[in-house]
Amino acid sequence: MGWLAAGDTYEVALVDGRVVARPTSAQSPAGQGRGQEPNLPAEIRDRPEVIELQRFAEWLDRHASECAAQVTTWMVSSLPVPTGLLARVWPDEAWRAALRDVVVVGDGPGGAGFLRDVGESGELHVVNPDGGTVRLAPRTVTLPHPVLLPDLEKLRLLADGLGVVQGVEQIHRTTWHKPAGIDMAAHSVGEFAGAEYRWWSHLASRAASLGYKASGKSVTNRVREAGRTVTASVALSTPYPEERAWTGDLTWIDEAQQRPLPLTEVGPVAWSEGMRMAAALHAGRPVTEDGGR
Repeated sequence: MGWLAAGDTYEVALVDGRVVARPTSAQSPAGQGRGQEPNLPAEIRDRPEVIELQRFAEWLDRHASECAAQVTTWMVSSLPVPTGLLARVWPDEAWRAALRDVVVVGDGPGGAGFLRDVGESGELHVVNPDGGTVRLAPRTVTLPHPVLLPDLEKLRLLADGLGVVQGVEQIHRTTWHKPAGIDMAAHSVGEFAGAEYRWWSHLASRAASLGYKASGKSVTNRVREAGRTVTASVALSTPYPEERAWTGDLTWIDEAQQRPLPLTEVGPVAWSEGMRMAAALHAGRPVTEDGGR
């Protein structure tokens, strides 16, 4: 984006997501460069050019967050995404930042790898687990949840070697696997229950900052898996904002049937995401004066 005149003495532009200013050429001494001001000069802060650029910067931030959230939804739900759609959004910098280097799997055998580029026709350029770059042209791809990737450790090692930094948390996302021999009659997990917060509002804020919904007596996270929507739910104490609050057991609710699921019926993605939520709420409890939790 180029520089815009903001009055007679300054020009403004959007640089690295923020509005910056520099003196116009007429205001710069001969032979000296026009360096950027460390802060916006007071005389131009209310200029319409500055205000419009600031609004545009805010919109770009929201757009980038929305793109990352959508890609995360595709990944957590392992939803098939048409490659034609990827081709349409790829030129957008925010979409490209969210999608680049995410692990994709084609609709045929042997198509897993890090997404590096998307052609106009939907052809994918992918780095496979052996480190080779291949071109794929599937009709759809999925962005698998890491708990479903059989070569996850190999992919992590390859990513480290390639210097991959994903725009959404996928291969380094914390995963939890359901233990073998689980109680057939059990409907809840109490491993992360009992995390105490000084105020209920603090616990709710912690949940919101992690992208979860705190409502009434629970923190919830909806997960779509294998055509079924499941809500992972961590119980909370009575919601009085000015009193201490604590977490309870973790359960999973089948939204279609509105019933708690036996743990044996909870799928691998719903299990991993539910445990991830419960663990994060537990980890956010405040430190006590003696240094403990």
